Amino acid sequence: MDTEAVLTLFDRQMRREAPADGPGVVVERVGAVVRQTTTVGGPGTDGVTDGVADEPADGGWNGVLWSDLDTDSADAAIAEQVRHFTSLGLEFEWKVYSHDGPRDLARRLEAAGFTPEPPETLMIAEAAALPGDVALPDGVRLIAVTDVAGVELMAEVHEQAFGTDRSHTRERLLAQLAAAPGDVAAAVAMAGDVPVSAARMELPTGTEFAGLWGGGTVPAWRGRGLYRALVAFRTRLAAERGYRYMQVDASSQSRPILRRLGFEELSTTTPYVHTPG
Repeated sequence: MDTEAVLTLFDRQMRREAPADGPGVVVERVGAVVRQTTTVGGPGTDGVTDGVADEPADGGWNGVLWSDLDTDSADAAIAEQVRHFTSLGLEFEWKVYSHDGPRDLARRLEAAGFTPEPPETLMIAEAAALPGDVALPDGVRLIAVTDVAGVELMAEVHEQAFGTDRSHTRERLLAQLAAAPGDVAAAVAMAGDVPVSAARMELPTGTEFAGLWGGGTVPAWRGRGLYRALVAFRTRLAAERGYRYMQVDASSQSRPILRRLGFEELSTTTPYVHTPG
Protein backbone atom coordinates (compact mmCIF):
# COMPACT_ATOMS: atom_id res chain seq x y z
CA MET A 1 0.00 0.00 0.00
CA ASP A 2 1.28 3.43 -0.98
CA THR A 3 0.75 5.08 2.41
CA GLU A 4 1.43 8.62 1.20
CA ALA A 5 -1.12 8.32 -1.62
CA VAL A 6 -3.69 6.70 0.67
CA LEU A 7 -3.26 9.43 3.28
CA THR A 8 -3.82 12.06 0.59
CA LEU A 9 -6.96 10.22 -0.54
CA PHE A 10 -8.19 9.94 3.06
CA ASP A 11 -7.70 13.66 3.64
CA ARG A 12 -9.71 14.45 0.53
CA GLN A 13 -12.57 11.99 0.87
CA MET A 14 -12.99 11.76 4.63
CA ARG A 15 -12.00 15.25 5.73
CA ARG A 16 -11.98 17.93 3.02
CA GLU A 17 -15.01 16.49 1.16
CA ALA A 18 -16.57 14.65 4.11
CA PRO A 19 -20.22 13.68 3.63
CA ALA A 20 -22.82 14.42 6.30
CA ASP A 21 -23.12 11.34 8.49
CA GLY A 22 -26.74 11.51 9.56
CA PRO A 23 -29.97 13.46 9.99
CA GLY A 24 -29.61 17.02 11.23
CA VAL A 25 -25.92 17.12 10.27
CA VAL A 26 -24.47 19.99 8.23
CA VAL A 27 -20.94 19.76 6.79
CA GLU A 28 -19.69 23.01 5.30
CA ARG A 29 -16.46 24.59 4.14
CA VAL A 30 -15.75 28.02 5.58
CA GLY A 31 -12.58 29.44 4.11
CA ALA A 32 -9.82 26.94 4.81
CA VAL A 33 -11.86 24.97 7.38
CA VAL A 34 -14.38 22.14 6.98
CA ARG A 35 -16.67 21.79 9.99
CA GLN A 36 -19.60 19.63 11.02
CA THR A 37 -22.53 21.04 12.97
CA THR A 38 -25.24 18.77 14.32
CA THR A 39 -28.43 20.75 14.70
CA VAL A 40 -30.42 17.89 16.25
CA GLY A 41 -29.48 14.68 18.03
CA GLY A 42 -28.04 12.98 14.97
CA PRO A 43 -25.21 10.45 14.82
CA GLY A 44 -21.68 11.45 15.58
CA THR A 45 -18.24 9.94 15.18
CA ASP A 46 -17.66 8.32 18.50
CA GLY A 47 -15.60 5.21 18.96
CA VAL A 48 -14.77 2.95 21.86
CA THR A 49 -11.51 0.96 21.69
CA ASP A 50 -11.55 1.19 17.86
CA GLY A 51 -11.45 4.95 18.31
CA VAL A 52 -12.01 6.60 21.65
CA ALA A 53 -13.39 10.06 20.91
CA ASP A 54 -16.90 10.29 22.38
CA GLU A 55 -19.59 12.66 21.22
CA PRO A 56 -21.61 14.81 23.62
CA ALA A 57 -24.60 13.42 25.46
CA ASP A 58 -27.14 14.81 22.99
CA GLY A 59 -25.90 12.23 20.46
CA GLY A 60 -24.42 14.68 17.95
CA TRP A 61 -20.79 15.34 17.08
CA ASN A 62 -19.69 18.89 16.35
CA GLY A 63 -16.26 19.88 15.22
CA VAL A 64 -13.58 20.65 12.67
CA LEU A 65 -12.84 17.83 10.27
CA TRP A 66 -10.14 19.46 8.13
CA SER A 67 -8.17 22.67 7.84
CA ASP A 68 -5.49 24.11 5.60
CA LEU A 69 -3.98 26.86 7.71
CA ASP A 70 -0.66 28.65 8.00
CA THR A 71 0.90 30.89 10.62
CA ASP A 72 -0.86 33.95 9.20
CA SER A 73 -4.37 32.48 9.00
CA ALA A 74 -4.56 30.04 11.92
CA ASP A 75 -5.54 32.33 14.80
CA ALA A 76 -8.35 34.05 12.89
CA ALA A 77 -9.74 30.69 11.69
CA ILE A 78 -9.66 29.30 15.22
CA ALA A 79 -11.48 32.36 16.56
CA GLU A 80 -14.14 32.05 13.85
CA GLN A 81 -14.89 28.41 14.75
CA VAL A 82 -15.09 29.28 18.44
CA ARG A 83 -17.60 32.03 17.62
CA HIS A 84 -19.67 29.72 15.42
CA PHE A 85 -20.07 26.87 17.88
CA THR A 86 -20.25 29.04 20.99
CA SER A 87 -23.08 31.07 19.46
CA LEU A 88 -25.03 27.79 19.23
CA GLY A 89 -24.11 26.80 22.78
CA LEU A 90 -22.20 23.76 21.52
CA GLU A 91 -19.10 22.01 22.73
CA PHE A 92 -16.97 21.06 19.73
CA GLU A 93 -13.85 19.17 18.82
CA TRP A 94 -10.98 20.12 16.51
CA LYS A 95 -9.40 16.93 15.19
CA VAL A 96 -5.71 17.75 14.75
CA TYR A 97 -3.70 15.30 12.66
CA SER A 98 0.07 15.16 13.02
CA HIS A 99 0.50 16.18 9.37
CA ASP A 100 -1.75 19.27 9.66
CA GLY A 101 -0.32 22.76 9.52
CA PRO A 102 0.86 24.99 10.89
CA ARG A 103 3.28 23.04 13.05
CA ASP A 104 2.18 24.90 16.17
CA LEU A 105 -1.57 24.43 15.56
CA ALA A 106 -1.95 22.47 18.81
CA ARG A 107 -0.31 25.26 20.82
CA ARG A 108 -2.57 27.85 19.22
CA LEU A 109 -5.68 25.79 20.04
CA GLU A 110 -4.66 25.46 23.68
CA ALA A 111 -4.05 29.20 23.84
CA ALA A 112 -7.62 29.67 22.55
CA GLY A 113 -9.06 27.56 25.37
CA PHE A 114 -9.09 24.07 23.86
CA THR A 115 -8.24 21.01 25.96
CA PRO A 116 -6.42 18.05 24.37
CA GLU A 117 -7.68 14.51 24.83
CA PRO A 118 -5.59 11.34 24.44
CA PRO A 119 -4.14 10.95 20.94
CA GLU A 120 -5.21 8.16 18.62
CA THR A 121 -3.45 6.53 15.69
CA LEU A 122 -4.92 6.70 12.19
CA MET A 123 -4.54 3.16 10.86
CA ILE A 124 -5.60 2.01 7.40
CA ALA A 125 -5.50 -1.29 5.53
CA GLU A 126 -6.70 -2.53 2.17
CA ALA A 127 -9.81 -4.61 2.77
CA ALA A 128 -8.66 -7.27 0.30
CA ALA A 129 -5.47 -7.83 2.30
CA LEU A 130 -7.20 -8.43 5.65
CA PRO A 131 -8.54 -11.72 7.01
CA GLY A 132 -12.17 -12.14 6.02
CA ASP A 133 -12.88 -14.76 8.65
CA VAL A 134 -11.58 -15.47 12.16
CA ALA A 135 -12.55 -18.52 14.22
CA LEU A 136 -14.82 -17.77 17.16
CA PRO A 137 -14.56 -19.46 20.57
CA ASP A 138 -16.83 -22.46 21.05
CA GLY A 139 -20.41 -21.45 21.76
CA VAL A 140 -20.01 -17.90 20.41
CA ARG A 141 -21.80 -16.58 17.34
CA LEU A 142 -22.05 -13.19 15.65
CA ILE A 143 -25.41 -11.59 14.94
CA ALA A 144 -26.05 -8.51 12.84
CA VAL A 145 -27.64 -5.51 14.56
CA THR A 146 -30.66 -4.41 12.54
CA ASP A 147 -33.36 -3.46 15.04
CA VAL A 148 -34.08 -2.12 18.53
CA ALA A 149 -33.37 -5.47 20.19
CA GLY A 150 -29.93 -5.66 18.61
CA VAL A 151 -29.11 -2.08 19.57
CA GLU A 152 -30.04 -2.86 23.18
CA LEU A 153 -27.63 -5.82 23.18
CA MET A 154 -24.88 -3.60 21.80
CA ALA A 155 -25.51 -0.93 24.44
CA GLU A 156 -25.40 -3.59 27.15
CA VAL A 157 -21.93 -4.66 25.97
CA HIS A 158 -20.64 -1.08 25.95
CA GLU A 159 -21.92 -0.36 29.45
CA GLN A 160 -20.23 -3.49 30.82
CA ALA A 161 -17.05 -2.97 28.83
CA PHE A 162 -16.51 0.66 29.73
CA GLY A 163 -18.55 1.21 32.88
CA THR A 164 -20.40 4.24 31.59
CA ASP A 165 -23.91 4.99 30.38
CA ARG A 166 -24.11 4.66 26.61
CA SER A 167 -27.65 5.97 26.09
CA HIS A 168 -26.39 8.44 23.47
CA THR A 169 -24.72 5.59 21.57
CA ARG A 170 -28.02 3.73 21.59
CA GLU A 171 -29.93 6.77 20.34
CA ARG A 172 -27.42 7.53 17.61
CA LEU A 173 -27.38 3.99 16.22
CA LEU A 174 -31.17 3.81 16.25
CA ALA A 175 -31.31 7.09 14.33
CA GLN A 176 -28.81 5.79 11.77
CA LEU A 177 -30.66 2.52 11.26
CA ALA A 178 -33.92 4.41 10.78
CA ALA A 179 -32.63 7.15 8.48
CA ALA A 180 -29.90 5.45 6.44
CA PRO A 181 -29.49 1.74 7.24
CA GLY A 182 -27.08 1.27 4.33
CA ASP A 183 -24.59 3.69 5.88
CA VAL A 184 -23.95 1.69 9.05
CA ALA A 185 -23.41 -1.94 10.02
CA ALA A 186 -23.08 -3.39 13.48
CA ALA A 187 -22.67 -6.79 15.08
CA VAL A 188 -22.80 -8.39 18.52
CA ALA A 189 -20.95 -11.52 19.65
CA MET A 190 -23.27 -13.75 21.67
CA ALA A 191 -22.11 -16.43 24.10
CA GLY A 192 -25.34 -18.36 24.27
CA ASP A 193 -27.91 -15.69 25.11
CA VAL A 194 -25.37 -13.28 26.62
CA PRO A 195 -23.86 -10.39 24.59
CA VAL A 196 -20.10 -10.29 25.18
CA SER A 197 -18.62 -8.09 22.43
CA ALA A 198 -19.90 -5.57 19.90
CA ALA A 199 -18.76 -3.16 17.22
CA ARG A 200 -20.08 -1.05 14.39
CA MET A 201 -18.89 0.25 11.02
CA GLU A 202 -19.60 3.50 9.18
CA LEU A 203 -20.03 3.24 5.39
CA PRO A 204 -19.94 6.84 4.12
CA THR A 205 -21.46 7.28 0.69
CA GLY A 206 -19.13 8.28 -2.13
CA THR A 207 -15.90 7.28 -0.39
CA GLU A 208 -13.52 4.33 -0.54
CA PHE A 209 -13.12 4.12 3.25
CA ALA A 210 -15.18 2.08 5.70
CA GLY A 211 -14.66 3.22 9.29
CA LEU A 212 -14.36 0.89 12.27
CA TRP A 213 -15.93 2.27 15.45
CA GLY A 214 -17.29 1.23 18.81
CA GLY A 215 -15.41 -2.05 19.31
CA GLY A 216 -15.64 -3.30 22.90
CA THR A 217 -15.60 -6.59 24.81
CA VAL A 218 -16.80 -7.30 28.34
CA PRO A 219 -13.87 -7.96 30.73
CA ALA A 220 -14.41 -11.71 31.19
CA TRP A 221 -14.20 -12.34 27.43
CA ARG A 222 -11.17 -10.28 26.51
CA GLY A 223 -8.16 -11.98 24.94
CA ARG A 224 -10.22 -14.66 23.16
CA GLY A 225 -10.15 -13.26 19.64
CA LEU A 226 -13.56 -11.55 19.62
CA TYR A 227 -12.16 -8.18 18.59
CA ARG A 228 -10.31 -9.78 15.66
CA ALA A 229 -13.48 -11.64 14.66
CA LEU A 230 -15.50 -8.42 14.63
CA VAL A 231 -12.85 -6.70 12.49
CA ALA A 232 -13.01 -9.62 10.04
CA PHE A 233 -16.82 -9.52 9.99
CA ARG A 234 -16.86 -5.83 9.17
CA THR A 235 -14.05 -6.14 6.63
CA ARG A 236 -15.89 -8.85 4.72
CA LEU A 237 -19.07 -6.79 4.63
CA ALA A 238 -17.22 -3.62 3.53
CA ALA A 239 -15.47 -5.48 0.71
CA GLU A 240 -18.80 -6.91 -0.47
CA ARG A 241 -20.14 -3.35 -0.70
CA GLY A 242 -17.17 -2.14 -2.71
CA TYR A 243 -15.10 -0.31 -0.09
CA ARG A 244 -11.38 -0.55 -0.75
CA TYR A 245 -9.95 0.59 2.58
CA MET A 246 -10.65 -0.02 6.27
CA GLN A 247 -9.92 2.96 8.52
CA VAL A 248 -9.77 3.30 12.29
CA ASP A 249 -8.69 5.89 14.85
CA ALA A 250 -6.99 3.31 17.04
CA SER A 251 -6.58 3.46 20.77
CA SER A 252 -3.51 2.06 22.51
CA GLN A 253 -5.47 -1.13 23.29
CA SER A 254 -6.52 -1.92 19.72
CA ARG A 255 -3.39 -0.70 17.93
CA PRO A 256 -1.25 -3.85 18.48
CA ILE A 257 -4.08 -6.13 17.32
CA LEU A 258 -4.72 -4.06 14.23
CA ARG A 259 -1.03 -3.95 13.40
CA ARG A 260 -0.86 -7.75 13.52
CA LEU A 261 -3.89 -7.97 11.23
CA GLY A 262 -2.15 -5.82 8.61
CA PHE A 263 -3.17 -2.24 9.36
CA GLU A 264 -0.53 0.46 8.84
CA GLU A 265 -0.07 3.63 10.86
CA LEU A 266 -0.43 6.71 8.65
CA SER A 267 -0.79 9.57 11.13
CA THR A 268 -1.92 10.43 14.62
CA THR A 269 -4.97 12.46 15.56
CA THR A 270 -5.60 14.35 18.77
CA PRO A 271 -9.03 15.71 19.68
CA TYR A 272 -8.91 19.27 21.03
CA VAL A 273 -12.18 20.11 22.80
CA HIS A 274 -13.67 23.54 23.36
CA THR A 275 -16.49 23.97 25.87
CA PRO A 276 -18.71 27.09 25.89
CA GLY A 277 -18.10 29.36 28.86
